[in-house]
Amino acid sequence: MDWEPRPVTDTVVIEAGPVAAFQALLDDGLPEVGRGDRLPPLWHWLAVPTWSPSTTLGVDGHPRRGSFLPPIDLPRRMFAGGEVRLQAPITIGSTLRREAEVTAVEHKRGRSGELVVVTTRTRLFDGTTLCLEERQDLIFRGAAERDPDAPPAALPRSAEPGAPLRAAAPGEWELHTDPSLLMRFSAATANAHRIHYDWPYATGVEGYPGLVVHGPLMTLALAETARLAGMDDVGTVTHRNLAPLFCGEPARLRLAADPSRSDTQLAELVSDAPPTAGRVHTSLTLTRKAMS
Repeated sequence: MDWEPRPVTDTVVIEAGPVAAFQALLDDGLPEVGRGDRLPPLWHWLAVPTWSPSTTLGVDGHPRRGSFLPPIDLPRRMFAGGEVRLQAPITIGSTLRREAEVTAVEHKRGRSGELVVVTTRTRLFDGTTLCLEERQDLIFRGAAERDPDAPPAALPRSAEPGAPLRAAAPGEWELHTDPSLLMRFSAATANAHRIHYDWPYATGVEGYPGLVVHGPLMTLALAETARLAGMDDVGTVTHRNLAPLFCGEPARLRLAADPSRSDTQLAELVSDAPPTAGRVHTSLTLTRKAMS
């Protein structure tokens, strides 16, 4: 593979428009944030959307690999997890310097065949002040084989539009997903990956049983439960996406204190219907900032 990692540095604006779009998508009753306010944890994923030129896109809707990311010839791309350290407040409307680089490329062989794990690091600076440092892990693997005689996938009957987060019990929320939600999140984050909105591509080419809920959307939904619970002093967020969630599948968000650490909250997104009830799709650890 004739490719070398090349760090990228650019200037980004923490845009108010995508922040407002995401608040409308969540529609969870929390006070609105706007220009001049502090950006909530992880919302930089949507506050600095990068729209790639149409001529640079690959068949899957992502920018073709071989520039920033290595030229990996495996179709499935998954947002596997990472860690975000919030060092200083980020203000909506501010202009920051972004530094991004690929720090590791690891080839592996798992139960489903060949896979490649790519690790990236991104840092956001306000002048000389480091505001945020992030590690992301991406997994690339082959498409699943589909039975040509299997009936076509059908949209789950529960995929009805509405507020995605719905209180169910103390520390628990139901997560409702539908095609409109996935389309709106794709637009807010400049994510053209076809598995989130193109049913024939997701089921027929990449072999999924339906539209795939974005990994970042699942992670952000879990982080939002901490905001709903009044946790506004997050310093570190560690997250893992363990299994895909498909559009319309019943799911539940749970938030609880870590019994071993008073400064930490644990959140998880689990399946909420048979036969996969209780399966963890995404887990999140939120640690408060250390007192200075």
